[in-house]
Amino acid sequence: MLDYRHCTLCPRACGVDRTAGERGFCQMPDHILAARAALHYWEEPVISGSFGSGAVFFSGCTLRCAFCQNGVISQENFGKEVSSQELRAAFERLIDEGCQNINLVTPTHFLPSILRALELAKPSIPVVYNCGGYESVETLRALEGLVDIYLPDFKYSDAALAKKLSAAPDYPQIASAAILEMHQQVGGAVIEDEQMTRGVIIRHLVLPGCIDNSLGVLDWIADNFPKKDVLVSLMSQYVPMGRAKKLPPFDRRITQEEYDAVLSYLYLLELDNGYTQDFSAASAEYIPEFDLEGL
Repeated sequence: MLDYRHCTLCPRACGVDRTAGERGFCQMPDHILAARAALHYWEEPVISGSFGSGAVFFSGCTLRCAFCQNGVISQENFGKEVSSQELRAAFERLIDEGCQNINLVTPTHFLPSILRALELAKPSIPVVYNCGGYESVETLRALEGLVDIYLPDFKYSDAALAKKLSAAPDYPQIASAAILEMHQQVGGAVIEDEQMTRGVIIRHLVLPGCIDNSLGVLDWIADNFPKKDVLVSLMSQYVPMGRAKKLPPFDRRITQEEYDAVLSYLYLLELDNGYTQDFSAASAEYIPEFDLEGL
């Protein structure tokens, strides 16, 4: 059973008693903090669709990456306390507004409370689990039957890079096991009327000076999934943020040549059934306003 009393929700397995006020790596309490619940149009086209994804952005994070674009909520703990019943009500409001799915953004450290909201009555539209890929297989198993679409990052194939930027040297093997579990639960991608109803989209953000890291991620995907079974979203939108601003080479945007090199390899591996970005996509405009809307 997942709970906050001896917290092992994420792979860090801090073991703290969050019900007693102890804080682990994520720095979160034993109740939901969230910063926004609103229609979101900046996901992959099969997720945002024509009417937007019903995205709930949770505060805190189990990775706290040096370059995080959502640092105000992931690392500065901005957010509002939300009960499971209030979260369920937010889902219902988003559905009434016409959203394509319920999109849980960085939810892992609040799963006991989120599960209560989902178990009140599973939403009538797909549920998306949008995460950084650093997930415990045991925790993911509690989601089977409740999540329809997994939208994980695969940030690092390079353990040293994962340690430097996310204090997670075990990230490559943890994310590998987690994504395989996600795929085991929901299977291959199912798209109906240009909307994803089931499956896995693996995101990868190309980092400056780290082409080999990206090639390693693409190799792993090609080695572990049949062609076109999962979608790959290759992102060029890196913008120096947070601690990365003072950490070369992460204090600059990627170059066109860096993105093109990774893109060429993606085509070589025939992983081009997903999404790529125009190089000009590197912009802070992708960062939503965290203004407690919808909460």
